Amino acid sequence: MGHDHNHSHGTENVSDGVLLCTVIVNLGLSVFEFAAGAISGSVALMADALHNTNDAAALLIAYIARKISRKGADEQYTFGYRRAELIGAMIQLTALILVGLYLVYEAVRRFFDPEPLLGDWIMAAAGVALVVDVITAWLLWSMSKGSLNVKAAFLHNLTDAGASVAVLLGGAAIVWLDWTWVDPVITLIIAGYILYMSSGMLKKTSRILMEGTPADLSVDELKEAIQDLDGIESVHHIHVWELDEHHRALEAHVVIRKASSMEELESIKETIKTYSREHFSIHHSTLEFESTENSCRNNAEGKHCSC
Repeated sequence: MGHDHNHSHGTENVSDGVLLCTVIVNLGLSVFEFAAGAISGSVALMADALHNTNDAAALLIAYIARKISRKGADEQYTFGYRRAELIGAMIQLTALILVGLYLVYEAVRRFFDPEPLLGDWIMAAAGVALVVDVITAWLLWSMSKGSLNVKAAFLHNLTDAGASVAVLLGGAAIVWLDWTWVDPVITLIIAGYILYMSSGMLKKTSRILMEGTPADLSVDELKEAIQDLDGIESVHHIHVWELDEHHRALEAHVVIRKASSMEELESIKETIKTYSREHFSIHHSTLEFESTENSCRNNAEGKHCSC
């Protein structure tokens, strides 16, 4: 494409190692929390453990996706492998939504079928989990700025930290107030937050994979802006999409009033590309030029259009 935008914020050299470390740490934490949840009878602690297990899988997917996305364009994938990270994010978020729905079911079940709880175990396990979650989120924070994939993994751990705080407080309420109903309530809160955050990111990721128009871009505004440039009669068959979260592409048929030379035509083309890049962040443009007399819009059968 001719445009190389580095969004790693200086983390490219260390990100893979960090991701692998966080995978190992989260797997260890999940095993610990599952055991503690089984011993204490806490569904909230089991929920946190399940969430951490999903995080470990999400981070592993993030690691693999980052590796794939660095491959350059080839004959099979002429736009490169950038969308590998988006596919990774889609897998993560779909799994997380399923986890959230399961937690809702389990919490509701516990309201009608409560079980005895060991608050001391819940507090101890939640305290350990909180420390691990905060450290993992801190490691992923700088990497999350330039990637939906890593951002999804970062949000998972940030959510886990909040969930661990809630479980810790719930354990205290069970120990000192004997409020066993707090456990499923906390589980519902964790599940609700998981579903809310995941659905928003899933919508954004799906929009890119479906080649939808960027949410902050108006095709009508883009069309009017290009038509206002010198020498341009009209614009039609406009397609704007995102190759990934940092690269936008444009295809359009441009009807020009008159171009006396190839140099003038190239000048108009460069003007459109520069304007699109500076005002709409479109760095890849494919433009098909037509004269006023031979515009495919004037052809009733559309024989000259290849949209």
